[in-house]
Amino acid sequence: MKPKDVLEFAKENGAKMLDIRFMDFPGTWQHCSFPIAELTESVFEDGFGFDGSSIRGWQPINASDMLVTPEPGTAKMDPFFKEPTLVLIGNITDPITREPYSRDPRYIAKKAEAYLKSSGIGDTAFIGPEAEFFIFDDIRFESKGHSAFYAIDSIEGTWNTGREEGPNLGYKPRPKEGYFPAPPMDKYQDIRTEMVLILEALGINIEAHHHEVATAGQAEIDMRFKPLLEMSDQLKWFKYVLKNVAYRHNKTVTFMPKPIFEDNGSGMHTHISIWKDGSPVFAGDQYAGVSREALYGIGGILKHCKALCAFTNPTTNSYKRLVPGFEAPVNLAYSSRNRSAAVRIPMYSDSPKAKRIEFRTPDPSCNGYLAFSAILMAVMDGIQNKIDPGDPLDKNIYDLPPEELAEVESAPGSLDQALDALKADSEFLLKGEVFTQDAIDKWIEYKTESEINPIRLRPHPHEFYLYYDI
Repeated sequence: MKPKDVLEFAKENGAKMLDIRFMDFPGTWQHCSFPIAELTESVFEDGFGFDGSSIRGWQPINASDMLVTPEPGTAKMDPFFKEPTLVLIGNITDPITREPYSRDPRYIAKKAEAYLKSSGIGDTAFIGPEAEFFIFDDIRFESKGHSAFYAIDSIEGTWNTGREEGPNLGYKPRPKEGYFPAPPMDKYQDIRTEMVLILEALGINIEAHHHEVATAGQAEIDMRFKPLLEMSDQLKWFKYVLKNVAYRHNKTVTFMPKPIFEDNGSGMHTHISIWKDGSPVFAGDQYAGVSREALYGIGGILKHCKALCAFTNPTTNSYKRLVPGFEAPVNLAYSSRNRSAAVRIPMYSDSPKAKRIEFRTPDPSCNGYLAFSAILMAVMDGIQNKIDPGDPLDKNIYDLPPEELAEVESAPGSLDQALDALKADSEFLLKGEVFTQDAIDKWIEYKTESEINPIRLRPHPHEFYLYYDI
C-alpha cells in the first residue's frame, strides 16, 4: 500500500480520525490521534513530532524532540473506537539527522530481516508465536512503603468452589486440568471466538483457540505464521484486541507469565523457520526430518539461550515460571516430541514446508520486535558457525536421575542472571548492526533500575509468613 492508497482507504472507510502508534522500549503500544484532515501524503515523509523524553528507555530531556513517521503498509481501521479511526504504525526517526532511531524496536526488527537477506542464508524468517494469557474477572494490587498485596478473582477459579454465588454452579477447572474441557467448564468460548473474529477482520490469520492448562481462565489463540516484522506488528494488535474485547465484557486479560501460584504460567512457544527462493531451508534428511542448517540453528539457540532470555523472558515475573523441575521448559536440550526440552521439532506433519524449530522458553511479556529479532540472530549465528547442538534428548527430562540431569544446562533463574548473560554474550546480536551496543546497554540499564532494583528493595508478603516470628 502506497501513501495515496492509504488516503483512499481512509476515505472508503469513512475515517474521521487518524491514530499513530509505536512501541516503546519495554514493549507497550503508545498512540496519538489527529483529525483525518491531517493525513496527507507528506506526513509519510515528514512525520509527527513528539516528546521522546517521556517514553520509557528513550531520550534525555535535553534531546527530547523525535519524529514518528507512519508506514503506509500498516493501515487498519480500529475495531473499538466510537468514531471511525484509521490506525498506522510508525517508525521513529531523529528530527535533525532523519536517521532511524537505534532504540526503536521496530527498526531493530527491520534490520534483522535485512541482515538475513544479506547473509545468503535465506530471504524470509517466518515466526509463529503461541501466546498464552489469562482472562480474569477482577484484579486488585497495591505496593506501598508499609503494605503490599494482590488479589485475583475468576468465576473459573478453583478456589471459588465454595463461594456463595447465588447459585454456585460449579464447573471450575481444577489446577492443571484446564486443557481442552468443553463448556460449561470452559466459560470463555464465546469471548475467545469474538477475539478471533475481530483479529481475522483485521487481516490476522488465526489457526485455533482453546482453554489452556491452568484454572481461572487461562487461554491460547494461535496466529498463523508470518514474516518476522509483520508478526511483530501483529503481536501488538493481538494483545490490543484481546485486552479490549475482555474489557467490554467487564473482564481483564493479562499476559503476565506467572500470575497464579501453584498452577501453570503463560508461555509463548515461538516457532521459527527460514525460507530461501520459495523453499524451506529447515527441511532435510537429518534428525526428525530437518536439515543440517536447522540443527545448527538449534545449536545457536541453545548456546545463546541464557542471553536470549533477557529479551524473550524480560520480566522479573518471567522467572516465577522458569523454575527447574516444574512445567516450564528450562532445560537447554532439544527433541522431536519432548515438550520438557527448551527446543522442540514439531512432528505434526511430514511436509517439508512444515519443518521448523519451536523455542519453548519465551513468554508473552516480551517485546516481539526485540525477542523475535534476537531469536533469529541466534539461529543465524548457529548456522554461520556450524554450532553442533549435540544429541537430542528424547527422554522425559524430569524423570532423569540426578547425575544425568546435572549434565543438562538450564535457562537463567532470574532476570539478573539473564542480563548478566546478555552482558557476556551479545556479539551475535551486534552482527549487521541489528542490535547496537547502545540499545543493549540501555535495555540492561532500564531493566535493572526500573524493574530489578524496585523488586529487590521491597519485602515480599510471603516473607512475613516465613520470618515475622523470628
